[in-house]
Amino acid sequence: MKTGLVLEGGAMRGIYTAGVLDAFMDHQVTFDGVMGVSAGAIHGASYVSMQRGRSIRYYLKYMKDPRFMSFRSLLKTGDLVGAQFCYHDLPEKLDIYDYQAFEQSPMRFYVVCTNVKTGKAEYIFMENMRNIGYLQASASMPLVSRIVEIGGKKLLDGGVADSIPYRRFYKMGYQKQVVVLTRPKGYRKKPSSMKLAKRLYRKYPKFLEAMAYRYIQYNRTVKELEYLEKTGKILLIRPSKDPRLGRMEKSKRKVKAVYHLGYQDAMAKMEQIKAYL
Repeated sequence: MKTGLVLEGGAMRGIYTAGVLDAFMDHQVTFDGVMGVSAGAIHGASYVSMQRGRSIRYYLKYMKDPRFMSFRSLLKTGDLVGAQFCYHDLPEKLDIYDYQAFEQSPMRFYVVCTNVKTGKAEYIFMENMRNIGYLQASASMPLVSRIVEIGGKKLLDGGVADSIPYRRFYKMGYQKQVVVLTRPKGYRKKPSSMKLAKRLYRKYPKFLEAMAYRYIQYNRTVKELEYLEKTGKILLIRPSKDPRLGRMEKSKRKVKAVYHLGYQDAMAKMEQIKAYL
């Protein structure tokens, strides 16, 4: 029975996941496959290459840099998250990503994107990280990111079509799963205003439909996961208290606290995780 790790997104809240993954690395917890969505894909990439501490290190160093994430970047480039800085300058020069370690890892890595033409999720196997466009697409939030065109497809944030893709991983044979969420127990997503989206994506009605339906699908998925957790078929890790991080959080103290919360929550379940796997 193959083991799988599913990583939800959540913009800056994803630093919670980075804390969980560093705890996994400290205790040699690995999986046959990892599937990440948006910020979950970003931090999952450093986990597969086994670069412990990389995510929190570059977050703290560059989070206030306007090239990293800023309205200045949005106005200048069309991307709130600076594409050149985050997907090229940072991994290639400033905090080197270990491409070789990724390619040698026994863990298979998948990222989830949303196809804006079909409104459906695309589950991309990342054979290597040198063609980083799919990772960028997975983390490209609607309304504040340009559509990423790659492989003949137009893609955006995977969380729109499939925020927590445990069902897809089951179908792929990963029947024993650990799922890392970035929202605390009891959270339910509410409908989003579609006013701006209808203007920006009027050419993509299927994508608009996926955006409008997202909260229903998300809440249904969380309810299913809670049932599966009770029956022992899946193991959930989620914040033991509300992370309360803004999408563009600039407080290093708050970011550190959420990272440590992820680490502590993973440690609290470490023996259970090892027994389950």
